[in-house]
Amino acid sequence: MKVKEQLSSLQPYKPGKSAQQMKEVYGNHSFVKLASNENPFGCSPRVMEELQKAWQEQALYPDGGAVELRQTIAEKLQVHKEQIICGSGLDEVIQIISRTVLCEGDNIVTAGETFPQYRHHAVIEGCEVKEVPLKNGSYDLDEISVAVDEKTKIIWICNPNNPTGTYIDEQQLNEFINSVHDSALIVIDEAYYEYVTAKDFPETIPLLKKHKNLLILRTFSKAYGLASFRVGYAIGQEELIEKLNVVRLPFNVSSLAQKAAKIALSDESFIEKIVRVNKEGLQQYESFCKENEIPFYPSQTNFIFLPVDDAGEMYEACAHTGFIIRPFPKGVRITIGTREQNEGVISVLKQHFENKKHKSRDEANV
Repeated sequence: MKVKEQLSSLQPYKPGKSAQQMKEVYGNHSFVKLASNENPFGCSPRVMEELQKAWQEQALYPDGGAVELRQTIAEKLQVHKEQIICGSGLDEVIQIISRTVLCEGDNIVTAGETFPQYRHHAVIEGCEVKEVPLKNGSYDLDEISVAVDEKTKIIWICNPNNPTGTYIDEQQLNEFINSVHDSALIVIDEAYYEYVTAKDFPETIPLLKKHKNLLILRTFSKAYGLASFRVGYAIGQEELIEKLNVVRLPFNVSSLAQKAAKIALSDESFIEKIVRVNKEGLQQYESFCKENEIPFYPSQTNFIFLPVDDAGEMYEACAHTGFIIRPFPKGVRITIGTREQNEGVISVLKQHFENKKHKSRDEANV
């Protein structure tokens, strides 16, 4: 059976390995998963309390338009519910956008080291992918501007960026948006928005009133701790959201997921606590890296990226001691865990770098 030729260059998305998969390779002991940027503290306790009452409703189809959830989000963001579309995680929202906007012969522009699903779906739609290398771990907006041409239909900006945790500040983003022609859709993926503490991080929702070619993505998978429920959403102009809804599959967000997201959104004190504890965890890693002269990118997310040349060895060292981190070609990404989990990983990293120093000395003395 013949399928699209462009699929031959793609592989299915490979998530971080589960604890069970790790046991098959590294032995039957406990593992702590710090590879997929999940919230180690779970979700708001209100969610589980309320969902206990909702099981009897599962014989019915969910609200196909997620009306109540969209209304709740709209009230929080001070937009109209018609400006919001919900999806089964941001992965589906990215797929919907790509399928709606892109045609064969178009191109997208994004960073070279960023969330891979932007590229994945562009290739499926038969589009050229223009990837601009990061500059010091951050999006290089000047070079992205140069790469944009009349065939560019989507510019993907992950802010803060995954996997590096770096961010584009308000001035940089405003200047970039003003420089881009209106026919190119600028999609700003703010999956880690709730974790951000930088004072100059851009508030993008107000920009929707001025820029019709802007679309903003957010999710309940990260700070809200609802990764398994799969709820992401986009905010944009009503006309565009209406077209995206044509592509969206019917009943794409389950009743439980909609209810969980709505409850989670109401518990602001939970998010405040999560952000505070996450910041403390980041400081643990940053202090360790500074003290030991280990390179890292300052992060505005719930993970930290170390741009090192021995990512595979670091992954193995952590795996053998029960910690699952995520290796990349140019470094490792480590999800911020509990204080104890962070201390455990830092202890492994410290031993790893000490071993490297000893090995280098031994080789120099040979």
